[in-house]
Amino acid sequence: MQQTRSVELGTGLFVLLGLAALFFLTTQTTGSDAFSATDTYTVTARFENVGSLKNRAPVSMSGVTIGRVTSVEFDPVALNAEVTFVIDSQYGQIPDDSDASILTSGLLGSQYVGLQAGGSDIYLEDGSEILFTQSAIVIENLISKYLFSSGSGGDNE
Repeated sequence: MQQTRSVELGTGLFVLLGLAALFFLTTQTTGSDAFSATDTYTVTARFENVGSLKNRAPVSMSGVTIGRVTSVEFDPVALNAEVTFVIDSQYGQIPDDSDASILTSGLLGSQYVGLQAGGSDIYLEDGSEILFTQSAIVIENLISKYLFSSGSGGDNE
């Protein structure tokens, strides 16, 4: 009787630990900030082409992740994509003339927003918009441009 009770208790603890581990892994892999209580500020940028940029994509500066993309939406008035992202408040000294680019990690990796610092003494704040942007480079367009340009006429010497 005592041994049956200890086996049941051990099994219950094992199941609880398994559920806790599963919850932790789920929040880590989905990019959820359930364990992060840092303050952030919101910034937007407009791009002609965002490629395959997704929500929760990293925002980085000098190779360090400083925030996350919160939305990628099409603006029917300006006819471009508006990307909204949050930056951790500890990185509050980013000049307002900085530029944002859609970059790819590796040759075929996921896309992210890369920030390059400007030289202004005025810093980005909540609700700011980055005016200097560079759209995503679409690999398919580069390949087709190369293929069609190498096959087109020209001097055959």
